[in-house]
Amino acid sequence: MPTLESLEENFRFLTIEAVNLVQATLSFLAEPSRALLERIISRDDYVDNLKNVIENKCFSKIHGEADLSGRMVDTIRSVQIMCVNLERIADFCVNITRQVEHFTDPKFLHRYDYQAMFAIIADGLARIAPTRRAADLGGALEICKTEHELDALYKQNFDRIMAELSRGGEPRNLITALFIFRYLERVGDSLLNIGEALIFSILGERIKIEQFEALRQTLDKGGFTGSVDDIDFKSIWGSRSGCRIGRVGSRPPGSEDVASGSLYKEGNIKKIRREKENIERWARVFPGIGPRIFSFHEDGDHGSLLVEFLPGCTLDEVILSPNRELATNALFVLTATLHEIWAQTLTPRPGPTRFMAQLEERLGSVLQVHPDFERAERSLGLARVAPTAELIARCKVLEAELPAPASMLIHGDFNTNNVVYDHERQQVHFIDLYRSTEGDYVQDVAVFLISNFRVPLLGRQERDRINWVIAQFLDFACGFAEEIGDATFHARLALGLARSLYTSTRFELHPKFSKEMYLRAHFLMEKTLAHQGAPWETFRLPEGVLYY
Repeated sequence: MPTLESLEENFRFLTIEAVNLVQATLSFLAEPSRALLERIISRDDYVDNLKNVIENKCFSKIHGEADLSGRMVDTIRSVQIMCVNLERIADFCVNITRQVEHFTDPKFLHRYDYQAMFAIIADGLARIAPTRRAADLGGALEICKTEHELDALYKQNFDRIMAELSRGGEPRNLITALFIFRYLERVGDSLLNIGEALIFSILGERIKIEQFEALRQTLDKGGFTGSVDDIDFKSIWGSRSGCRIGRVGSRPPGSEDVASGSLYKEGNIKKIRREKENIERWARVFPGIGPRIFSFHEDGDHGSLLVEFLPGCTLDEVILSPNRELATNALFVLTATLHEIWAQTLTPRPGPTRFMAQLEERLGSVLQVHPDFERAERSLGLARVAPTAELIARCKVLEAELPAPASMLIHGDFNTNNVVYDHERQQVHFIDLYRSTEGDYVQDVAVFLISNFRVPLLGRQERDRINWVIAQFLDFACGFAEEIGDATFHARLALGLARSLYTSTRFELHPKFSKEMYLRAHFLMEKTLAHQGAPWETFRLPEGVLYY
């Protein structure tokens, strides 16, 4: 079994050298000398070489040793991150010493309490080795906090220097002192990176200190009574809205604490607060359809939620499983649940749809990924082919003539991975409810259909299974439209599908498949516009556009 003995030895030497350089820099500021400056520069060269040796060993172990465990890979990755930041700290020390020559009076800096910042830095560096040995989460958090302490001291000295500059003090000396304090503040950034790398090596997950503190406070509010060291945090995914989502469990397994079997979500406060409100709204209308909320925490611009981790598997997993009976059952439960939700929350209040407005909002993101996915004006014989911008603009005007005949409670982001199917209890749950609102059910229908279509599996067996799900769900949606007398269902669905197909290309890099979605979106917009002037109840969606 591979060992990390030589790597650990190099890392210990690197840490020692960083500590020695910080101490030597402090001594140099107290009593500058040419001999000490040369020694500091020489030791910095040694640190650079040691960092390169460690990095080479890290990469060779990860890429060259097949039997490395996941935990060992995490350890090696954290060592590489820490050695880069220790080398940066050494560079900052050299930069500080080189500033001293710009003072007209080498004792000028003694007017300020720079020693306090060095004491914090020395304390942070001294914690690295024992924190690694003990896998001490508390020690890692203390290292992270040095960044905040150094920022606060830098601000105090910055304000004082700026005030003295405004009074016409000694600009050369003051600016030189400011540069030195700035380098000391940047050492705090590197210590923060080291602390977060230690958290990563302990938890096996990359999580920033702000996110970890939010997790801890959210757990406290949720009634968790154990130590943070008892938490087992496993990242699940980062949502496309920018939120971080993770599974939280307790160590050792078997704990009955609320933290065991919960989902943690952290991100922008407006999105997190909106999701909390929507979960509560769904709970009032359909208890059990969404997760239970254990706790909610907000801190400035960020918020976090601790919610129930729902049993079962997401619908996309069910659909792609080879078990057709399981998929049939899941689809039956889903459509029955949707019918009940739509019927019970339906209000005969017409409402506008925003498919084309949504497409316009996301078009820039599409073109960043696929710059050629905007059609220019062209002609085919005597026929004129409208450019993309004109198509969207005309469809936007047309859409205003096609309001939904009723409003109901919809998910708002009804992708297959936002539906959890619990086979044992024969029920479905909804997750990621941030965009839930009262609106046109066609929004959810279109998103669900395209979330199936855009699955990048092109084998015939997989596509047949996906096409079967699309056909079953479309049949259900058409039946509901007939039931409520929705005469413009097919026209609105065509525009909704065009929107979803087009905007989904920004998540698909496969050239042929993404181009297929782009072309089908244009076809649907053209097909809908061609029907303008005829009765909308006679329009029918060309179903073939949904099958690949």
